[in-house]
Amino acid sequence: MNILLVLAPLSLALGIGAVVAFLWTLRAGQYEDVRGAAERILIEDEDGPGA
Repeated sequence: MNILLVLAPLSLALGIGAVVAFLWTLRAGQYEDVRGAAERILIEDEDGPGA
């Protein structure tokens, strides 16, 4: 039963840390151009090795 005195605050701290990290990434603009990064790899470079 004493382990609950350690695990309950630890799980709350980890949960709050995850929420803080998520909010930090939102404010940093990490999710603004999700599609552009995925499609950027398909665009051919004109100065590439095959040019």
